[in-house]
Amino acid sequence: MTTTAPAEAAVHHNPSGAAHPGPRRRPGRIRRIGLPYLLLLPALLLELLVHLVPMVIGIVMSFKELTQFYIRDWGTAPWSGLDNYRVSVDFDAPVGEALLHSFLVTVAFTLLSVGLCWLIGTAAAVYLQDTFRGRGLLRALFLVPYALPVYAAVITWVFMFQHDNGLVNHVLHDQLHLTDKPSFWLIGDNSFWALLTVSVWKGWPFAFLIVMAGLQNIPGELYEAAALDGAGMWQQIRRITLPSLRPVNQVLILVLFLWTFNDFNTPFVLFGKSAPQAADLISVHIYQASFVTWNFGTGSAMSVLLLLFLLVVTGVYLLLTSRGRKPADV
Repeated sequence: MTTTAPAEAAVHHNPSGAAHPGPRRRPGRIRRIGLPYLLLLPALLLELLVHLVPMVIGIVMSFKELTQFYIRDWGTAPWSGLDNYRVSVDFDAPVGEALLHSFLVTVAFTLLSVGLCWLIGTAAAVYLQDTFRGRGLLRALFLVPYALPVYAAVITWVFMFQHDNGLVNHVLHDQLHLTDKPSFWLIGDNSFWALLTVSVWKGWPFAFLIVMAGLQNIPGELYEAAALDGAGMWQQIRRITLPSLRPVNQVLILVLFLWTFNDFNTPFVLFGKSAPQAADLISVHIYQASFVTWNFGTGSAMSVLLLLFLLVVTGVYLLLTSRGRKPADV
């Protein structure tokens, strides 16, 4: 009586008599499934180290009475609970009143800046869709403010806004005679408009770039058919361009809002550590509350409140803009 070897037992015979091996393992498939996660691992680790860990530390600091006396070892700072949050939202007290003023200034600044950036960028992108001589050069020139480093661009504006020999006063007062005397642009109420000017000048090329890319996906046949039906330029923009750009604009406006509301570099370089009251953005205000008054607990609480506000606004915005959107066909 003969016994079948283990190796032979694993071999199956088909009806034609040809032998073929049994079910094989699929290590290649497992590697293919795990490869994307392996490639994402460095980015996840960096995200954890750069953003999530400091965020958690900041939240913990917001519950502590962390002042200059505990800077060397902030872990020994006494636990204050919600006291820092109560101080921040007490709008009848000086700290809360100043924070509310900064918040309202930031809201007004953000709405104006985002609206103007989107309007100028969209107008420029629509205009440059037509083919004409020099269009490539104009596209390159329009992107210069976005390509320049923030510090170099804003410092240039600082010199232009100088009271005595600045280019802005030279043009408005000496050349055009629009003002009775040279204006102070970096202090007082004019500081808000100076900050808004720099922000729009720096931000609208990004809107121009995104909208210009979105316009490439609109078929030209739609405009030709609309023109044959007698639709003018404004009707084409209202009926074809803007509806087609809706998904692009939804993302663009959200990104511009988050960038502008959190902008720290522009006001800090333009005004320094102490921004004028008219241009006291909340990012600079939190910096002053933390690193000028050395009250890191209150500053951390303000940062957490700002984070919660932005999360709520982002969630509401995404919820509102997703309504009426047709699901993709499967």
